[in-house]
Amino acid sequence: MADREAETSAISGQPNKITMDFDPPKKPKINKYAFTCALLATMTSVLLGYDIGVMSGAIIYIKDDLKISDIQVEILAGIINLYSLIGSWAAGRTSDWIGRRYTILVAQAIFFAGAILMGFATNYAFLMVGRFVAGIGVGYACMIAPVYTAEISPASTRGFLTSFFEVFVNIGILLGYVSNYVCSKLPTHLGWRVMLGVGAVPAVILASVVLWMPESPRWLVMQGRLGDAKRVLDKTSDSVEEAQIRLADIKEAAGIPENLTDDVVQVPKRSHGEGVWKELIVHPTPSVRHILIASVGIHFFQQCSGIDSVVLYSPRIFEKAGITSENDKLLATVAVGFTKTMFILVATFLFDKIGRRPLILSSVAGMIFSLATLGFGLTVIDHSNHRVTWAVGLSIAMLLAFVAFFSIGMGPSPVVYSSEIFPLKLRAQGTSMGMAANRLTSGVISMTFISLYKGITIGGAFFLYAGVALVSWFFFYYVLPETQGRTLEDMEGLFGNLKWNFPKNKNKEVSHGDGPNGQVQLGSK
Repeated sequence: MADREAETSAISGQPNKITMDFDPPKKPKINKYAFTCALLATMTSVLLGYDIGVMSGAIIYIKDDLKISDIQVEILAGIINLYSLIGSWAAGRTSDWIGRRYTILVAQAIFFAGAILMGFATNYAFLMVGRFVAGIGVGYACMIAPVYTAEISPASTRGFLTSFFEVFVNIGILLGYVSNYVCSKLPTHLGWRVMLGVGAVPAVILASVVLWMPESPRWLVMQGRLGDAKRVLDKTSDSVEEAQIRLADIKEAAGIPENLTDDVVQVPKRSHGEGVWKELIVHPTPSVRHILIASVGIHFFQQCSGIDSVVLYSPRIFEKAGITSENDKLLATVAVGFTKTMFILVATFLFDKIGRRPLILSSVAGMIFSLATLGFGLTVIDHSNHRVTWAVGLSIAMLLAFVAFFSIGMGPSPVVYSSEIFPLKLRAQGTSMGMAANRLTSGVISMTFISLYKGITIGGAFFLYAGVALVSWFFFYYVLPETQGRTLEDMEGLFGNLKWNFPKNKNKEVSHGDGPNGQVQLGSK
């Protein structure tokens, strides 16, 4: 048999060529340089995560020490999200002006100042000033890190690398929970100040490594610095050919003629964001309108699921579920943070393997089930005069299941998705709009949860969140096309076919996106 194969090879003169032609292409290895850059950039989201996590425990002691009401607790916990709107808005213009890399540095400096102010706060008003400054820093970090990561990453691993943002948010939350538990042993007046002030430490560490990172190649092209952009692309692409293709695509998107190849060229179009808001909001093309709806929608529905209510007020929820010891409540919150972090790590490896849509839809389906079941368990406990052990166990299990389902898809998806779909010239401002919607919604949810559960019961609040999650599932199914494996410059072609009305006669059919783009297309057959 071996002789016959050798003879066949000798006759053909092309041994094994036919077999090799049918071998599937090898998936490129992760680019270590791009991986390191993305890792450092997305670590800035630790600031947001730490603030959310640490505040869940700190407000217990702040309320006792400063003698504030539940309304003031809600405002203190959620107001940073509204303050971060200023940072998100400013970061878009700042990043187009001074570059993505230095904007990350600005974010660290602002948050550092905010953490110091909160740590030395002597009263509620002083504390709110610190929250304002820290909120601006959080807004900067939330907007610029995903944009930088998406622009530095090759298409083959962009979903994996961009999802690091949410990974570090969850690591920050876990660190905040651990800080709560450790500092709870300190005197009340000192413990919460240490919890908040320690947030300045990661800001210093992250700022020290930013200058090592290269500038975004897309921003460099927008400034006409083609030579610098080419050098960065050569290091962050999977091959020389891909680097050349990426550079050509970015030049085309920036309006630079293909025949201009000097290291520094004159950019014919605007390079500092002028007129972008008009193209985004006032006179958008059908594609841009669809992209904007998708971006704002995915951020809005992520927060409307009530995730920040769970993360910020988990000690109260555990108390409602039957855990009364302060020590046990803080330990239970650590379990929430650990669960979120573990499942978000799983999600990072799935984005570029199974796609964005399957993860989002399956994640939201699990959230609907766990939220509804959590609402049921808490309602049973609320209406019982004695401890219902099975309902307590069910509620705790469903709370952990909710954060797990959220983290496996819905947690990282908004950042990954919205940072990759906008055209180059609209990317910074478009991403900042999505993040602004995210923070605004988060602020409203965070500042109303206590009042909400007092008004409609704790179980009713989670039934409401389950209903919103159900609506979001249909939104995602019909509005979001699949973006897996596409280059950033190809994205605009996936959008623009958004249809809101179902066909009314039998000769028309609906395709729900089983094709390569995963779009909703209506038409006659």
